[in-house]
Amino acid sequence: MLVTVVLLLVALCADRGCGEEGQRAGHVSVVVVGGTGDLARKYLWQGFFHLYVNQVGGGHTFSFYGGGLSPAEAATPVLFEILKAVPCSKDVSEERCAILKEQFLRLSQYRQLKTVEDYQDLAEHIERQLQQEGMREAGRLFYLSVPAFAYADIAEKINGTCRPAGGPWLRVVLEKPFGHDYRSAQVLATQLRGSLKEEEMYRIDHYLGKQVVSKILPFRTENRKVLDPIWNRHHIERIEIVLKETLDCKGRNAFYNEYGVIRDVLQNHLTEVMTLLTMRLPANVSNSEEVLRHKLQILSSMLPLGKNQAVIGQYQAYKAEVQQELNKTKDHVSLTATFAAVLAHVDEPQYEGVPILLISGKMLDERMGYARILFKNDVFCLQNHHSVHCKPKQIVFYFGQGSLQYAAVLVSKNLFKPALKDQEWKEVTEHADVIVLGLHISDYYVQTPVKEKEAYAELISRILAGQKNSFISTENLLASWALWTPLLSSLTGSFPRIYPGGADNGDMLDIHLKGKEIRYNSEVVVIGPDQIGGPSPSSFQVMQGKFRSADMVSAWTEELVERLAADMEEAAEAVVNEGSLFHLALSGGSTPLALFHRLALHHFSFPWWNTHVWMVDERCVPLTEVESNFYNLHQHLLRHVKIPYYNIHPMPVQLNQRLCVEEDGGAQLYEKELGELVNGSSFHFVLLGVGYDGHTASLFPGGKLSEFGESLVALTESPVKPHQRMSLTFSAINRARRVALLVMGKGKHELVTQLSRVKDTADKYPVTGVKPANGSLVWYIDYDALLG
Repeated sequence: MLVTVVLLLVALCADRGCGEEGQRAGHVSVVVVGGTGDLARKYLWQGFFHLYVNQVGGGHTFSFYGGGLSPAEAATPVLFEILKAVPCSKDVSEERCAILKEQFLRLSQYRQLKTVEDYQDLAEHIERQLQQEGMREAGRLFYLSVPAFAYADIAEKINGTCRPAGGPWLRVVLEKPFGHDYRSAQVLATQLRGSLKEEEMYRIDHYLGKQVVSKILPFRTENRKVLDPIWNRHHIERIEIVLKETLDCKGRNAFYNEYGVIRDVLQNHLTEVMTLLTMRLPANVSNSEEVLRHKLQILSSMLPLGKNQAVIGQYQAYKAEVQQELNKTKDHVSLTATFAAVLAHVDEPQYEGVPILLISGKMLDERMGYARILFKNDVFCLQNHHSVHCKPKQIVFYFGQGSLQYAAVLVSKNLFKPALKDQEWKEVTEHADVIVLGLHISDYYVQTPVKEKEAYAELISRILAGQKNSFISTENLLASWALWTPLLSSLTGSFPRIYPGGADNGDMLDIHLKGKEIRYNSEVVVIGPDQIGGPSPSSFQVMQGKFRSADMVSAWTEELVERLAADMEEAAEAVVNEGSLFHLALSGGSTPLALFHRLALHHFSFPWWNTHVWMVDERCVPLTEVESNFYNLHQHLLRHVKIPYYNIHPMPVQLNQRLCVEEDGGAQLYEKELGELVNGSSFHFVLLGVGYDGHTASLFPGGKLSEFGESLVALTESPVKPHQRMSLTFSAINRARRVALLVMGKGKHELVTQLSRVKDTADKYPVTGVKPANGSLVWYIDYDALLG
């Protein structure tokens, strides 16, 4: 079979100019796991056919395998019906297309890939074919067009049976979703890392294959001389990245009801576009490592996203669709967002204060996608308001659809005329009568691709070439989830605004920006009881009372954090107004992260310049590692506020190039520093959390806490890794003017119940040893922890 195809290739070489280069390229085995599925049918086989056509006569030779769980006798006819329907590009003649299609079909076959033995049989078949034809192997490409839960198992089978020996490469392509939050993405990444090397994994985001998206970095580079002076907060008014769809979720509700629009579109497609627009330009846009590193830097520089940075909506018919498609009862209520608008900010001087809007939704008025950089206009036209000088100044990367049917880069003529150095792009001067984002098309310089290319086909060709800058690295994936997971968590239980869909939405989804917060422009929306139900969390107000004979504040999480942040700011302002410096001790762990986000995003009048920040406790790890309490404090708060670096006091857990060695005297050094700077060693405000076992700071049950005596700082032992800690003691905590104990989450309900009943037993429940001698103690407990 392969001999026949080789002879056909020779016949085609006459007009394509085959040479030694094509032979040196070698043979590639392509395996599409899930080869008869919807994605493969619509996009993948077309992409691989175009890859094959482009390589004929001067590149690699191929074998194509469609893999699946079904037996070969049942699935082979299905696969070949799919392959027969794959079209040729417009510039290929019918006669040539027929020849190429015949070759492609001859090179393709279906194989059942269910067991380890099936993968072993495939590997033996590939080896046997290579030996029989005397062909040098270039590599093996596995495209996993299957649900993400199957990735780890398939990767293990590929690694164990199908990895080529010696020089040939192995590349495994993975389709989103890559997890549904930070933790699940981290677990999946760890599982895959056990079978595949980082350079072997290609996480695909088809938006990075869109020609306009691929053009962003080259455009910025080609026009760097003009753009560098204006690509900053002094000139950019805002950045918008928008994907509007007119379709509903029918047929995808099983997926959509679990993931929603933020996970489906914003966390991946729109975030990738945002990084391309805001990242520092690499010296070489083709250098994968440099591009990915600069993307990571932007993701790490984003201000935290919380509930006040997003609005969500749901089209009215969605509830009924879910009930019907997923066999839910009539009273089932879904809180899944089908529309979301998120306000993001990059915490770097270049973009300080520049709002970045990421917006996507189903059942909107039109289908279109674009990224727009809107510039400030410093010209005021007193009479001639239609003057070109008073029109919007903007650059638009238009993905296609909408009023402008083709993909394009548009630069308003009152900005500059862009360079055109890329031969695959052309300038368009004849236009239809259309308006694009407030400007007539004639008010733009317009560039569009010479030849339209499909995104998957583009990405498949880059996989063959090993170009990784168009794919998602593990590090960048986790950085993206670290940005989006807190927002998704904060929206849990939030009711989306119900909108009718299409043109009937009117102004219901218009948004209003106020500082670093986003809101719907029209606040009052009437929702019938038949559309959505259940008690709103906002129906519970902030409640005050007593807990363990101390003051208690309780509310839903968001309101509780707002109250704690306000109380902390009020305490700081009172001390600073007295002419003193405010000394604040903050605990580690995950509990205070929401508070840190709140302080960073909302409390701009907090007197950080006159505040000293201390650590309540620290893990015995380098301060640059993610397990470090100081690292989290720095990432989520300190780097976002204007605080002098000499006002920040991390615990000295690393001295003499070793961690928490008692002879190095780290605890004594911190106690000495505390005594020299803090009047009477009495903090103005101490924030503590409470662990599931009743520990607070790094004071754990059974830790012989009484042995610390009058010491303010001590080394302690934790029952979980890392075991060694440094911590303030009760002596230091109980000298404070005010101590706040923050307890949040349903998982803490049982602990709260126990604490409400037990007596003061610091050995068993260390938190009961928190008793400020001359100060006040306030418990901040959210409703989940208090009421379960």
